[in-house]
Amino acid sequence: QVQLVESGGGLVQAGGSLRLSCAASGRTRYDMGWFRQAPGKEREFVVAITWSGGNVYSADSVKGRFTLFRDNAKNTVYLQMNSLKPEDTAVYYCAATPYSTAFGTVAVRAQTYDYWGQGTQVTVSS
Repeated sequence: QVQLVESGGGLVQAGGSLRLSCAASGRTRYDMGWFRQAPGKEREFVVAITWSGGNVYSADSVKGRFTLFRDNAKNTVYLQMNSLKPEDTAVYYCAATPYSTAFGTVAVRAQTYDYWGQGTQVTVSS
């Protein structure tokens, strides 16, 4: 069973930055993504990255502000969030699925992912 352990959430003022981390157990190659869910709203796609790190897919709402990269030696992905806005407030979830050449066509779908982290709260104050 794969375990995903997230860290790095917290409270930040608008315009500030946070970095989230997600460490995966095991040796399988994983494509990975981040989703978020705000109170009263559905879970939404934020950003995803292929196992190689060569391709990154981002929601329009975070393009130019959020960067996703990975260190496969540590089985860890990092979500760097800059220029944060109050509307970024949500619980952020890390997700993983075994590597697939078709990942790019389904990266934005929550159903694509087999494993999920417990979530980490990000709160942006105005």
